[in-house]
Amino acid sequence: MRGNPDEISPNNSTKNTPFLKIIDCSLRFSVIPLSIATIWFTVTNQQDNTLYGKLKFTNLTGLKFMVCISFVSAVYAFVAVMSSWVRCLATKAWFFFVSDQIAAYLMVISGAAVMEILYLAYSGDKEVSWSEACHSYGRFCNRMKLALVFHALAFCCFFVLALISAYRVFSMFEPPSLNNKEVEEQTT
Repeated sequence: MRGNPDEISPNNSTKNTPFLKIIDCSLRFSVIPLSIATIWFTVTNQQDNTLYGKLKFTNLTGLKFMVCISFVSAVYAFVAVMSSWVRCLATKAWFFFVSDQIAAYLMVISGAAVMEILYLAYSGDKEVSWSEACHSYGRFCNRMKLALVFHALAFCCFFVLALISAYRVFSMFEPPSLNNKEVEEQTT
């Protein structure tokens, strides 16, 4: 097993700056306001149209799903930041690796659901007689796009966090070594 990967500094200097821990905490802190902005833009999104009625985020299941995933990711990011400074929990690299992967995948799924809603709202679907909704609900669609942008930024943070977690987990192990017989076979 190798040393602690958190103790690697960006310049390989002798400072004991936990470079990866700073990046990790910064990204986790960034997820919190991004997720809150996603939730706020989605939950407060509504528009009334005299011809078609009122459209709220609760009318669309994909938006409700994105709000739930954003809430879970913000809570997880907060708990992970707090626990990263607790010594006994910070050493659980596998826990953070799996949790970051799950959070990133859930954010991809919920973002894809909202992208599908946006696509249908802008383009419609002539085969099933769905008309374009963004002509009638322009402000609703614009706020939905903003929420999706914040959600995508939070996903990018989790993507980098998943890479950092993977590095932490797999850098604890030495690469597999070849025995002398395998080395001789490869050279001939």
